[in-house]
Amino acid sequence: MRWPSGPMAAFDLETTGIDIESDRIVTAALVFLEPDGRVSDERTWMLDPGVVIPEEAAAIHGISTEQARKHGVPAGPAVAEISTAVAQLLRVGTPLVIMNARYDLSLLDRECRRHQVAPLSARQGARLHPVIDPLVLDKHADRYRKGRRTLQALCAHYGVPLDSAHDARSDAVAAARVARRIGEEHPSIGTVGLAELSEVQVRAAAAQSASLQRFLRRTSDPSARIASAWPLIPAQRSAEGPAKERSESIAPPS
Repeated sequence: MRWPSGPMAAFDLETTGIDIESDRIVTAALVFLEPDGRVSDERTWMLDPGVVIPEEAAAIHGISTEQARKHGVPAGPAVAEISTAVAQLLRVGTPLVIMNARYDLSLLDRECRRHQVAPLSARQGARLHPVIDPLVLDKHADRYRKGRRTLQALCAHYGVPLDSAHDARSDAVAAARVARRIGEEHPSIGTVGLAELSEVQVRAAAAQSASLQRFLRRTSDPSARIASAWPLIPAQRSAEGPAKERSESIAPPS
């Protein structure tokens, strides 16, 4: 069975900002979609991140500091639940769709380390595969198309409804349906196996990062560094470690 015709899961985070090293999870969603696109199972979380949610972030996802403190669960146990649920899906080989995967997975990784939870990369039997990233795949399949590559833009381009942008559940469902459409419209992507698809995305993400780095160095920042790793940017070993890459490499498209 080709992966666009099979079941898949999708994952999304809404956060306090776009810095994977310092920002926190506010809401998370993990949904399971049947081959016909129906959502057959789902889990959602609202966290009290333990920090003030900036007004700019609250304006995007609609969760204020007061709401998170009143209705959110403590961050540590929630991060453990989220990472366990994601690891279980990956362990059994369920394709997991994540729009801009290296942002969500890297931020989840840092939250795990912050709360002394085993990160996905360290869990026995849990591989960061198979992950399907609509952002990487769309850029790879249609490199020269002009316009934005936000989830809203991809939904419009591929004819996928987006019920409520920046709601973690809605974004996850929409990302999965976009991924399915990309696979259907581009046989070079939709007909490959999941292992090969992962390799395609690793190479494509690195090429896309290198292209952006060249552009930034040529136009605005001669020292720009864009992370090339996908789907997870490794944690820095220490505060004195390698210089931090530019946020453009991982920030969720807005």
